[in-house]
Amino acid sequence: MEHEHIVYILKCNDDSLYTGYTNNLKRRIHLHETGKGAKYTRGRGPFQLMHVETFATKEEAMRREYAIKQLSRTEKIKLIKESEEGV
Repeated sequence: MEHEHIVYILKCNDDSLYTGYTNNLKRRIHLHETGKGAKYTRGRGPFQLMHVETFATKEEAMRREYAIKQLSRTEKIKLIKESEEGV
């Protein structure tokens, strides 16, 4: 688990979506919740974890994070729904 590289999508309290990268999801969500995570998420909690993808390397995860950030909100919601359905 310590070598996992994780890309995640959080739903913020204001209904916006935040995409991030970490190698320790529990710690990273705690940082977001306490206002010490990304600047974007400060004051936007509480958060709901909507989507998680794991990768073997940081490079793969960073590429995926960038790709997700390029998606429109509609496309991100579709990605979340597909992952919930196991597509």
